[in-house]
Amino acid sequence: MRHLNWYNLLMKFLLTSGGLTNDLIIGALQDLVGKNFGDVSIAFIPTASNVESGDKWWVIKDLVKLQELKFKSVDIVDISALPKNVWLPRLNAVDILYFEGGDTFHLMRTINETGLVSHITESLKEKIWVGVSAGSMVVAPDLLLSLSQKIYEEDLNEKENLKGLGLINFYVLPHLDSQWFPKVKEEEIKQNIENIKTKIYVLDDNCAVKILDNKEEVVGDGKWFLIDGY
Repeated sequence: MRHLNWYNLLMKFLLTSGGLTNDLIIGALQDLVGKNFGDVSIAFIPTASNVESGDKWWVIKDLVKLQELKFKSVDIVDISALPKNVWLPRLNAVDILYFEGGDTFHLMRTINETGLVSHITESLKEKIWVGVSAGSMVVAPDLLLSLSQKIYEEDLNEKENLKGLGLINFYVLPHLDSQWFPKVKEEEIKQNIENIKTKIYVLDDNCAVKILDNKEEVVGDGKWFLIDGY
């Protein structure tokens, strides 16, 4: 567990690779909210998944899990499909912002273009940010384009790295040893980190990073490792 000296860490975070996939991750969320799930409202933000083609089984899976946990309410709020005067009050009204996975660059650009970026550290800082994959990656200092292109084999048309929200001072790389991302292996990652000096948490789909009281902790029952920078 590490103490973070980072101005924006007034929010609580649960940065997952694959969502609420086991009881330890669910327990970490329970610790963050500090009350029964039946008294907790969620905004499920599917925006990152919009540009992904094919079967959205993973989005459906995550929504079903939220339903199974019997939250007070789950509002689906697509910030790219609604005007700001509609989505902002709905985000302000909930306890948890659940940013679903998908295309990290699309999500970050949408956060910037819609104006959500200007509300994150102020009006939304009392809430809990739950990220899944891309939803966990956008809170970092940047989107690690060169590494992402090599190990995820995505965003190959992108030419320049994109700044993240900078709400945390480390990176999260999801889907370690996933069948869907065959190059996301420990050896492959360590061979391609180049001159990255910021620490990186690499998580499989059964792990998450919980941040509470300016402390970060890996939770879950899966595999993970830390590249500690230098």
